[in-house]
Amino acid sequence: MNWEILGIWLGALVTFCLYSFLYRDNPFYKFAEHLFVGMSAGYWVIYNIENVLIPNWWQNMVPPQGGFNWIWIIPGIFVLFMLARMVPKTAGLSRLSLGMIIGAGAGLNMVSFFQTNAMAQVKGTIISVAAGSAWDIFSSVVLVVGVVSGLVYFFFSKAHTGFVGKTANVGITILMIAFGASFGYTIMARLSLLIGRSQFLLEDWLPTIPRLLGLGG
Repeated sequence: MNWEILGIWLGALVTFCLYSFLYRDNPFYKFAEHLFVGMSAGYWVIYNIENVLIPNWWQNMVPPQGGFNWIWIIPGIFVLFMLARMVPKTAGLSRLSLGMIIGAGAGLNMVSFFQTNAMAQVKGTIISVAAGSAWDIFSSVVLVVGVVSGLVYFFFSKAHTGFVGKTANVGITILMIAFGASFGYTIMARLSLLIGRSQFLLEDWLPTIPRLLGLGG
């Protein structure tokens, strides 16, 4: 047995262990689950150390050309504050680091969100309904009605009665259609993964069985 066949059999074994959950929860599924979580955690720890911590912090504090930048000790202290969460008596220090991360992240993401999402949505809604074919005009009207009615549904300062209520009902219908399409896309993606694993078992794993039994080349 060469290493390629061994890898194929290990992949098939883990696949069967994961699919055994379709029957019920069992130790084989737990083993595959813990193996996946453990390997993923180990991989991302090493990845973040090599690609985030060392180039963005350590090499700035201790440059390769020599010297020492004391200012970079401050981020290191905030990192230690995050680790202090593991000790109950010092867990409160982690709030300083979390506050810094959440505050900076919210400020940076707010600008990028308005530029890439909010403003793009507004520009996409402000369109000319008189240009293009009849289908283009219909699509433009549906787009505008969907955006406006969807916003009205989330407007809770006024009771959803009368015209506002009818508009909100149109909005929830549009939202349900969008959620349904998104859910259908998710199902398609999961089915593509299932097809991929089925192809692996049928085309890669099954042909190795006769070879192991000495029935094929």
